[in-house]
Amino acid sequence: MTGSSQVPREEGIDNSLSLLREGYMYIPNRRHSFATNVFETRLLGQKAICMGGEEAAEIFYDNEKFIRNGAAPKRVQKTLFGEKGVQTLDGEAHTHRKKMFMSLMTPEKLEELKSITTKQWAYAAEKWEHKEDIILYEESKQIMCRTACQWAGFPLEDGEVLERTKQLGDLFESPTSVGPEHWKGRHSRKKVEKWVEEMILQVREETMKCSEDSALYTISMHRDLEGELLNIEIAAVELVNILRPIVAIAIFINFTALAVHHNPKEREKLKTGDDQYTYMFVQEIRRYYPFFPLVAARVKKEFTWKDYTFEEGTLTLLDLYGTNQRSFGRMLIYSSQKGSLTGREVHLVLCLKEAEII
Repeated sequence: MTGSSQVPREEGIDNSLSLLREGYMYIPNRRHSFATNVFETRLLGQKAICMGGEEAAEIFYDNEKFIRNGAAPKRVQKTLFGEKGVQTLDGEAHTHRKKMFMSLMTPEKLEELKSITTKQWAYAAEKWEHKEDIILYEESKQIMCRTACQWAGFPLEDGEVLERTKQLGDLFESPTSVGPEHWKGRHSRKKVEKWVEEMILQVREETMKCSEDSALYTISMHRDLEGELLNIEIAAVELVNILRPIVAIAIFINFTALAVHHNPKEREKLKTGDDQYTYMFVQEIRRYYPFFPLVAARVKKEFTWKDYTFEEGTLTLLDLYGTNQRSFGRMLIYSSQKGSLTGREVHLVLCLKEAEII
Protein backbone atom coordinates (compact mmCIF):
# COMPACT_ATOMS: atom_id res chain seq x y z
CA MET A 1 0.00 0.00 0.00
CA THR A 2 1.64 3.20 -1.16
CA GLY A 3 0.63 6.75 -1.91
CA SER A 4 1.48 10.41 -1.59
CA SER A 5 0.56 10.24 2.11
CA GLN A 6 2.18 7.77 4.47
CA VAL A 7 -0.41 5.51 6.08
CA PRO A 8 0.27 4.71 9.77
CA ARG A 9 1.78 1.28 10.20
CA GLU A 10 1.57 -0.81 13.36
CA GLU A 11 4.91 -2.24 14.44
CA GLY A 12 5.47 -5.94 14.95
CA ILE A 13 6.14 -9.08 12.89
CA ASP A 14 2.56 -10.27 13.42
CA ASN A 15 -0.19 -8.73 15.58
CA SER A 16 -2.72 -11.56 15.50
CA LEU A 17 -2.40 -12.14 19.25
CA SER A 18 -3.23 -8.49 19.90
CA LEU A 19 -6.35 -8.88 17.77
CA LEU A 20 -7.42 -11.95 19.74
CA ARG A 21 -6.64 -10.27 23.05
CA GLU A 22 -8.36 -6.92 22.35
CA GLY A 23 -11.22 -8.27 20.25
CA TYR A 24 -13.81 -5.59 19.49
CA MET A 25 -11.45 -2.79 20.52
CA TYR A 26 -8.44 -3.80 18.41
CA ILE A 27 -9.17 -1.55 15.41
CA PRO A 28 -10.90 1.27 17.37
CA ASN A 29 -7.91 1.52 19.73
CA ARG A 30 -5.51 2.01 16.82
CA ARG A 31 -7.79 4.33 14.89
CA HIS A 32 -7.77 6.50 18.01
CA SER A 33 -4.03 6.32 18.70
CA PHE A 34 -3.09 6.87 15.03
CA ALA A 35 -5.79 9.54 14.63
CA THR A 36 -6.81 8.02 11.29
CA ASN A 37 -9.49 5.81 9.79
CA VAL A 38 -7.02 3.61 7.93
CA PHE A 39 -3.80 1.94 9.01
CA GLU A 40 -1.60 -0.98 8.05
CA THR A 41 -0.63 -3.96 10.20
CA ARG A 42 0.30 -7.62 9.90
CA LEU A 43 -2.23 -10.33 10.75
CA LEU A 44 -2.23 -14.07 10.11
CA GLY A 45 1.25 -13.78 8.61
CA GLN A 46 0.34 -11.19 5.98
CA LYS A 47 -0.06 -7.48 5.44
CA ALA A 48 -3.52 -6.20 6.32
CA ILE A 49 -5.31 -2.89 5.97
CA CYS A 50 -7.70 -1.90 8.75
CA MET A 51 -10.26 0.80 8.10
CA GLY A 52 -13.34 2.30 9.70
CA GLY A 53 -15.90 5.07 9.46
CA GLU A 54 -18.87 5.80 7.23
CA GLU A 55 -16.86 6.53 4.09
CA ALA A 56 -14.74 3.43 4.61
CA ALA A 57 -17.88 1.30 4.92
CA GLU A 58 -19.23 2.59 1.61
CA ILE A 59 -15.92 1.82 -0.13
CA PHE A 60 -15.64 -1.59 1.53
CA TYR A 61 -19.01 -2.76 0.20
CA ASP A 62 -18.22 -1.67 -3.37
CA ASN A 63 -18.09 -4.98 -5.27
CA GLU A 64 -15.86 -3.41 -7.89
CA LYS A 65 -13.16 -2.77 -5.28
CA PHE A 66 -13.37 -5.71 -2.88
CA ILE A 67 -14.13 -9.43 -3.04
CA ARG A 68 -15.03 -11.84 -0.26
CA ASN A 69 -13.62 -14.98 -1.87
CA GLY A 70 -10.46 -16.01 -0.03
CA ALA A 71 -10.82 -13.33 2.64
CA ALA A 72 -12.21 -15.43 5.50
CA PRO A 73 -9.53 -17.47 7.29
CA LYS A 74 -9.77 -21.23 6.78
CA ARG A 75 -10.54 -21.76 10.46
CA VAL A 76 -13.64 -19.55 10.07
CA GLN A 77 -14.76 -21.49 7.00
CA LYS A 78 -14.27 -24.75 8.91
CA THR A 79 -16.64 -23.59 11.67
CA LEU A 80 -18.84 -20.59 10.92
CA PHE A 81 -19.42 -20.34 7.17
CA GLY A 82 -18.58 -23.77 5.82
CA GLU A 83 -16.56 -24.28 2.67
CA LYS A 84 -17.71 -23.17 -0.80
CA GLY A 85 -20.84 -21.50 0.53
CA VAL A 86 -22.38 -18.28 -0.79
CA GLN A 87 -20.06 -16.14 1.36
CA THR A 88 -17.07 -17.34 -0.68
CA LEU A 89 -18.57 -16.51 -4.10
CA ASP A 90 -18.30 -13.39 -6.23
CA GLY A 91 -19.73 -12.07 -9.46
CA GLU A 92 -22.43 -13.94 -11.38
CA ALA A 93 -22.05 -17.10 -9.30
CA HIS A 94 -22.68 -15.11 -6.12
CA THR A 95 -25.71 -13.35 -7.64
CA HIS A 96 -27.21 -16.64 -8.80
CA ARG A 97 -26.74 -18.35 -5.41
CA LYS A 98 -28.03 -15.29 -3.58
CA LYS A 99 -31.25 -15.37 -5.64
CA MET A 100 -31.82 -18.87 -4.29
CA PHE A 101 -31.72 -17.53 -0.74
CA MET A 102 -33.83 -14.48 -1.56
CA SER A 103 -36.54 -16.71 -3.04
CA LEU A 104 -37.13 -17.88 0.54
CA MET A 105 -37.66 -14.32 1.79
CA THR A 106 -41.11 -13.74 0.31
CA PRO A 107 -43.73 -11.95 2.45
CA GLU A 108 -45.59 -15.24 2.80
CA LYS A 109 -42.53 -17.16 3.98
CA LEU A 110 -41.58 -14.42 6.43
CA GLU A 111 -45.12 -14.34 7.79
CA GLU A 112 -44.86 -18.10 8.27
CA LEU A 113 -41.59 -17.63 10.14
CA LYS A 114 -43.22 -14.98 12.31
CA SER A 115 -46.10 -17.31 13.16
CA ILE A 116 -43.79 -20.21 14.05
CA THR A 117 -41.56 -17.97 16.16
CA THR A 118 -44.50 -16.50 18.06
CA LYS A 119 -45.88 -19.93 18.91
CA GLN A 120 -42.47 -21.25 20.00
CA TRP A 121 -41.89 -18.28 22.31
CA ALA A 122 -45.39 -18.46 23.77
CA TYR A 123 -44.92 -22.18 24.43
CA ALA A 124 -41.54 -21.57 26.09
CA ALA A 125 -42.87 -18.69 28.20
CA GLU A 126 -45.62 -20.95 29.52
CA LYS A 127 -43.06 -23.56 30.57
CA TRP A 128 -40.87 -20.94 32.23
CA GLU A 129 -43.68 -20.00 34.61
CA HIS A 130 -43.06 -23.29 36.41
CA LYS A 131 -39.29 -22.78 36.76
CA GLU A 132 -37.45 -20.85 39.43
CA ASP A 133 -34.87 -19.57 36.97
CA ILE A 134 -33.70 -20.04 33.40
CA ILE A 135 -30.56 -19.32 31.40
CA LEU A 136 -32.00 -17.09 28.70
CA TYR A 137 -29.20 -17.67 26.20
CA GLU A 138 -29.44 -21.46 26.31
CA GLU A 139 -33.23 -21.40 26.23
CA SER A 140 -33.19 -18.94 23.33
CA LYS A 141 -30.92 -21.16 21.27
CA GLN A 142 -33.28 -24.10 21.70
CA ILE A 143 -36.33 -22.01 20.78
CA MET A 144 -34.64 -20.67 17.68
CA CYS A 145 -33.41 -24.14 16.71
CA ARG A 146 -36.96 -25.47 16.85
CA THR A 147 -38.14 -22.44 14.89
CA ALA A 148 -35.42 -22.74 12.24
CA CYS A 149 -35.96 -26.44 11.64
CA GLN A 150 -39.74 -26.18 11.45
CA TRP A 151 -39.60 -23.21 9.06
CA ALA A 152 -36.88 -24.72 6.86
CA GLY A 153 -38.72 -28.04 6.55
CA PHE A 154 -36.50 -30.24 8.74
CA PRO A 155 -38.22 -32.90 10.87
CA LEU A 156 -36.95 -32.52 14.43
CA GLU A 157 -37.94 -34.82 17.27
CA ASP A 158 -38.02 -33.49 20.83
CA GLY A 159 -35.13 -35.79 21.73
CA GLU A 160 -32.96 -34.21 19.02
CA VAL A 161 -33.39 -30.57 20.03
CA LEU A 162 -30.54 -30.36 22.52
CA GLU A 163 -28.09 -32.15 20.20
CA ARG A 164 -28.89 -30.03 17.13
CA THR A 165 -28.95 -26.83 19.18
CA LYS A 166 -25.51 -27.55 20.58
CA GLN A 167 -24.07 -28.40 17.17
CA LEU A 168 -25.45 -25.29 15.48
CA GLY A 169 -24.44 -23.14 18.45
CA ASP A 170 -20.87 -24.41 18.30
CA LEU A 171 -20.57 -23.06 14.75
CA PHE A 172 -21.00 -19.42 15.71
CA GLU A 173 -19.47 -19.66 19.16
CA SER A 174 -16.09 -21.02 18.00
CA PRO A 175 -14.99 -19.34 14.71
CA THR A 176 -12.12 -17.32 16.19
CA SER A 177 -11.29 -19.71 19.02
CA VAL A 178 -8.08 -21.70 19.22
CA GLY A 179 -7.38 -25.13 20.66
CA PRO A 180 -10.21 -27.34 21.98
CA GLU A 181 -13.00 -24.82 21.30
CA HIS A 182 -12.04 -24.53 17.65
CA TRP A 183 -11.88 -28.29 17.20
CA LYS A 184 -15.25 -28.65 18.92
CA GLY A 185 -16.68 -26.27 16.32
CA ARG A 186 -15.19 -28.26 13.45
CA HIS A 187 -16.50 -31.51 14.89
CA SER A 188 -19.99 -30.06 15.26
CA ARG A 189 -19.96 -28.82 11.67
CA LYS A 190 -19.14 -32.32 10.41
CA LYS A 191 -21.96 -33.77 12.50
CA VAL A 192 -24.61 -31.26 11.47
CA GLU A 193 -23.60 -31.33 7.78
CA LYS A 194 -23.85 -35.14 7.76
CA TRP A 195 -27.37 -34.88 9.21
CA VAL A 196 -28.36 -32.28 6.60
CA GLU A 197 -26.85 -34.34 3.76
CA GLU A 198 -29.06 -37.26 4.76
CA MET A 199 -32.11 -35.00 4.52
CA ILE A 200 -31.05 -33.70 1.09
CA LEU A 201 -30.57 -37.24 -0.20
CA GLN A 202 -34.05 -38.23 0.98
CA VAL A 203 -35.57 -35.19 -0.75
CA ARG A 204 -33.75 -35.92 -4.02
CA GLU A 205 -34.72 -39.59 -3.90
CA GLU A 206 -38.30 -38.62 -3.00
CA THR A 207 -38.27 -40.81 0.10
CA MET A 208 -39.20 -37.85 2.30
CA LYS A 209 -41.96 -35.38 1.59
CA CYS A 210 -41.49 -31.68 2.28
CA SER A 211 -43.10 -28.51 1.00
CA GLU A 212 -41.70 -27.35 -2.32
CA ASP A 213 -41.43 -23.80 -1.00
CA SER A 214 -39.37 -24.87 2.02
CA ALA A 215 -35.67 -24.13 2.34
CA LEU A 216 -34.90 -27.85 2.46
CA TYR A 217 -36.57 -28.51 -0.89
CA THR A 218 -35.46 -25.26 -2.56
CA ILE A 219 -31.77 -25.74 -1.79
CA SER A 220 -31.79 -29.51 -2.29
CA MET A 221 -33.16 -29.04 -5.82
CA HIS A 222 -31.30 -25.81 -6.72
CA ARG A 223 -29.29 -25.89 -9.94
CA ASP A 224 -26.13 -23.91 -10.59
CA LEU A 225 -25.32 -21.76 -13.62
CA GLU A 226 -24.51 -24.91 -15.61
CA GLY A 227 -27.90 -26.41 -14.79
CA GLU A 228 -26.50 -29.03 -12.42
CA LEU A 229 -27.77 -29.83 -8.93
CA LEU A 230 -25.47 -28.49 -6.25
CA ASN A 231 -22.90 -30.93 -4.95
CA ILE A 232 -24.57 -32.49 -1.90
CA GLU A 233 -21.82 -31.20 0.42
CA ILE A 234 -22.27 -27.64 -0.86
CA ALA A 235 -26.07 -27.90 -0.62
CA ALA A 236 -25.61 -28.98 3.02
CA VAL A 237 -23.38 -25.97 3.69
CA GLU A 238 -26.05 -23.65 2.28
CA LEU A 239 -28.82 -25.24 4.32
CA VAL A 240 -26.72 -24.84 7.43
CA ASN A 241 -26.41 -21.21 6.32
CA ILE A 242 -30.18 -21.04 6.80
CA LEU A 243 -30.34 -22.85 10.15
CA ARG A 244 -27.25 -21.39 11.83
CA PRO A 245 -28.10 -17.66 11.50
CA ILE A 246 -31.62 -18.18 12.87
CA VAL A 247 -30.24 -20.02 15.90
CA ALA A 248 -27.59 -17.31 16.27
CA ILE A 249 -30.36 -14.73 16.76
CA ALA A 250 -30.29 -16.05 20.33
CA ILE A 251 -27.34 -13.73 20.83
CA PHE A 252 -29.40 -10.71 19.77
CA ILE A 253 -32.26 -11.90 21.98
CA ASN A 254 -29.93 -11.68 24.94
CA PHE A 255 -28.71 -8.28 23.81
CA THR A 256 -32.36 -7.21 23.54
CA ALA A 257 -33.05 -8.36 27.09
CA LEU A 258 -29.93 -6.55 28.28
CA ALA A 259 -30.93 -3.35 26.50
CA VAL A 260 -34.44 -3.45 27.96
CA HIS A 261 -33.00 -4.17 31.41
CA HIS A 262 -30.71 -1.16 31.17
CA ASN A 263 -33.43 0.99 29.62
CA PRO A 264 -36.68 -0.09 31.33
CA LYS A 265 -38.74 2.67 29.71
CA GLU A 266 -38.20 0.99 26.35
CA ARG A 267 -40.25 -2.04 27.44
CA GLU A 268 -43.53 -0.15 27.47
CA LYS A 269 -42.68 1.63 24.24
CA LEU A 270 -42.04 -1.70 22.54
CA LYS A 271 -45.30 -3.16 23.82
CA THR A 272 -47.38 -0.19 22.72
CA GLY A 273 -45.32 1.33 19.91
CA ASP A 274 -45.83 0.88 16.20
CA ASP A 275 -43.75 -1.28 13.88
CA GLN A 276 -41.55 1.65 12.88
CA TYR A 277 -40.42 2.12 16.48
CA THR A 278 -39.73 -1.60 16.75
CA TYR A 279 -37.73 -1.39 13.54
CA MET A 280 -35.64 1.46 14.96
CA PHE A 281 -35.12 -0.40 18.22
CA VAL A 282 -33.85 -3.51 16.43
CA GLN A 283 -31.50 -1.38 14.35
CA GLU A 284 -30.12 0.08 17.57
CA ILE A 285 -29.51 -3.41 18.96
CA ARG A 286 -27.63 -4.35 15.79
CA ARG A 287 -25.62 -1.14 15.90
CA TYR A 288 -24.76 -1.18 19.59
CA TYR A 289 -24.09 -4.93 19.80
CA PRO A 290 -22.60 -6.04 16.45
CA PHE A 291 -22.33 -9.81 16.11
CA PHE A 292 -18.66 -9.60 15.09
CA PRO A 293 -16.15 -6.78 15.60
CA LEU A 294 -15.08 -6.69 11.95
CA VAL A 295 -15.57 -8.15 8.48
CA ALA A 296 -12.91 -9.14 5.97
CA ALA A 297 -12.42 -8.84 2.21
CA ARG A 298 -9.58 -8.64 -0.29
CA VAL A 299 -8.82 -5.88 -2.75
CA LYS A 300 -10.22 -6.91 -6.12
CA LYS A 301 -8.09 -4.58 -8.19
CA GLU A 302 -5.73 -1.77 -7.29
CA PHE A 303 -7.35 1.56 -6.48
CA THR A 304 -6.56 4.75 -4.58
CA TRP A 305 -8.65 6.18 -1.76
CA LYS A 306 -7.72 9.15 0.44
CA ASP A 307 -4.31 9.23 -1.28
CA TYR A 308 -3.67 5.60 -0.32
CA THR A 309 -3.21 2.92 -2.94
CA PHE A 310 -4.86 -0.39 -2.09
CA GLU A 311 -2.90 -3.13 -3.79
CA GLU A 312 -4.68 -6.06 -5.43
CA GLY A 313 -5.17 -9.07 -3.14
CA THR A 314 -4.48 -7.23 0.13
CA LEU A 315 -6.46 -8.43 3.14
CA THR A 316 -8.71 -5.59 4.35
CA LEU A 317 -10.71 -5.43 7.57
CA LEU A 318 -13.63 -3.08 8.21
CA ASP A 319 -14.19 -1.99 11.81
CA LEU A 320 -17.89 -2.75 12.39
CA TYR A 321 -17.94 -2.01 16.10
CA GLY A 322 -16.08 1.29 15.97
CA THR A 323 -17.95 2.47 12.88
CA ASN A 324 -21.35 1.71 14.36
CA GLN A 325 -20.52 3.24 17.72
CA ARG A 326 -19.25 6.50 16.27
CA SER A 327 -21.63 6.94 13.36
CA PHE A 328 -24.86 5.55 14.73
CA GLY A 329 -27.21 8.31 13.60
CA ARG A 330 -26.15 8.37 9.98
CA MET A 331 -25.66 4.60 9.91
CA LEU A 332 -29.24 4.10 11.11
CA ILE A 333 -30.61 6.36 8.39
CA TYR A 334 -28.39 4.76 5.75
CA SER A 335 -29.32 1.18 6.67
CA SER A 336 -33.01 2.09 6.83
CA GLN A 337 -32.86 3.58 3.36
CA LYS A 338 -31.02 0.53 2.05
CA GLY A 339 -33.42 -1.84 3.78
CA SER A 340 -30.51 -3.81 5.27
CA LEU A 341 -32.54 -5.11 8.22
CA THR A 342 -33.55 -8.67 7.45
CA GLY A 343 -37.14 -9.78 7.70
CA ARG A 344 -36.13 -12.42 10.23
CA GLU A 345 -34.82 -9.76 12.62
CA VAL A 346 -37.84 -7.47 12.36
CA HIS A 347 -40.23 -10.38 12.79
CA LEU A 348 -38.27 -11.72 15.73
CA VAL A 349 -38.86 -8.61 17.81
CA LEU A 350 -42.48 -8.43 16.67
CA CYS A 351 -42.90 -12.02 17.83
CA LEU A 352 -41.27 -11.28 21.17
CA LYS A 353 -43.75 -8.44 21.60
CA GLU A 354 -46.75 -10.63 20.76
CA ALA A 355 -45.55 -13.36 23.13
CA GLU A 356 -45.07 -10.64 25.80
CA ILE A 357 -41.41 -11.51 26.23
CA ILE A 358 -40.57 -7.81 25.86
